[in-house]
Amino acid sequence: MADTILIIAEQRQGKLNRASLETLVAGQQLAEAHGARLAVALPGKSVAEQATEFTTKKLDELYLVEHDLLEPYTPDGFTVALRQLIEQLQPALVLFPHTYQVRDFAPKLAAGFRRSLISDCISLRLEGGQTVFTRLMFQGKTNADVIPVGTPPVFVSFQAGAFRADAVKDGGKPEVKKFAPTLSAGQIRSKPEEPFREAKQAVDLTQAERIVAVGRGIKEPQNLEMVKKLAALLGAELAASRPICDEGWLPMERQIGSSGQTVAPKLYLALGISGAIQHVVGMKGSRTVVAVNKDANAPIFEVADYGIVGDLFEIVPALIETLEKGGAP
Repeated sequence: MADTILIIAEQRQGKLNRASLETLVAGQQLAEAHGARLAVALPGKSVAEQATEFTTKKLDELYLVEHDLLEPYTPDGFTVALRQLIEQLQPALVLFPHTYQVRDFAPKLAAGFRRSLISDCISLRLEGGQTVFTRLMFQGKTNADVIPVGTPPVFVSFQAGAFRADAVKDGGKPEVKKFAPTLSAGQIRSKPEEPFREAKQAVDLTQAERIVAVGRGIKEPQNLEMVKKLAALLGAELAASRPICDEGWLPMERQIGSSGQTVAPKLYLALGISGAIQHVVGMKGSRTVVAVNKDANAPIFEVADYGIVGDLFEIVPALIETLEKGGAP
């Protein structure tokens, strides 16, 4: 393996996407296993403030990839700029968080090196001295192990929640370097518009630390008010399984699962959710999963850290009462 592993971090509107820290965990594991140098690159116009998040992490180099034409984001600008950095560093691996932005530009970047992108990976492991990347297929019904072959660099993106951001190793003092790419307005052919959102007022559940999710067990839309109250008391975002969103009881932006958002909050409270695989693949990276379901054999209990076999219409009011009396969320 070559000497360097490069992580492309992401920031938007002055805020670092925490999925970048999850990807850093993967990078640290690989760098330690292969004895490689670890570098992080953060592209944008003025990114020094957001980059401070990495200055205490265990890595070797931190690149501020700055240019006026990198704000606002365009796939053309990012591809041109990052290609120059990759050509200079000659890394063995280029790692990304699997965000909407990465889905937009990373395939183009990889194709420029005549390489493919191993996308949306959920884990990695070492086998016979080689790195094996695992990704989901057929909406989570099966996994595929991918072993990259050929000359580097290898491009890989990791699903949100594949690694836990709180597992990042601290204690490093990376050398901070500025990288000014050569970039002209003529190279940017796309016209930037508003950042992609599933719907108006869309919430980014990937950034939520607490989520309260509901499934068919809620029975009817009027009962959502009770769940919304619980979510507010917990300081949590409200989410749902696909049937609830298909019925229009909650907007599609609130859907968790293979056809919705993939999340990894500190707390995931599943109310009346059976735990179909399509839903589980979207939330199994949560740090703590608490499930409430009347069916003791519901699949959701297989991934739950804590399970309550009971009626959510009895459990939720009791939780609300406790929190209103000052119980810690």
